[in-house]
Amino acid sequence: MIPAAWAHLPFFTRDWPGIDATLAKEQRPVYPPRERIFAALDACAPEDVRVVILGQDPYHTPGKADGLAFSIPDGFPGRLDSLGNIFKELHDDLGVDRSRTDLAGWARQGILLLNTALTVPEGRPKAHARLGWDQLAAEVLAEIDTSPRACLLWGGPAQAVARRHLHNPGHLRIESAHPSPLSVYRGFFGSRPFSHVNAWLVARGEEPVRWEE
Repeated sequence: MIPAAWAHLPFFTRDWPGIDATLAKEQRPVYPPRERIFAALDACAPEDVRVVILGQDPYHTPGKADGLAFSIPDGFPGRLDSLGNIFKELHDDLGVDRSRTDLAGWARQGILLLNTALTVPEGRPKAHARLGWDQLAAEVLAEIDTSPRACLLWGGPAQAVARRHLHNPGHLRIESAHPSPLSVYRGFFGSRPFSHVNAWLVARGEEPVRWEE
């Protein structure tokens, strides 16, 4: 279950066994499904990361979290909430319209879709924020701090951990409010993160992200 490309991080021997034991005692269902907890790291090895989108914690609604931050399995019948707002900003920024809610296509292009907490109990947002997941986020960011990346830091928890563990002056850092319906009007809308990332990548001689995929 531990992603091979990241297995060297101390978190997996020091912290993960205790977190796993705590999750096994949780009285409520935990999201995403256990086999998808590390999906973001499975999808992007450290050397493949070009962009980091850092969020807070997974969706706490049944069937909604798939292990990639902000991603939702295609065909989910409920509201898109944060992802719907991301798509609105994507349209306003680049004119891109997309209905596919699974963001695996972004991960395949080197976008690490990571939350600062990787699990949540049903109906209790942020309840696992102090479970020890912040140690993993810290180690992942330190691992990719060795070379410049584009970093989209959405919400206070993401920005706090990034301030402590992202120090490379070459990073593109875009900080804004979280795209949640509760905070999206506090600076996420109008931040134009997608065009800024692509302009930065092109200036470095890299391929832009195909956000429609």
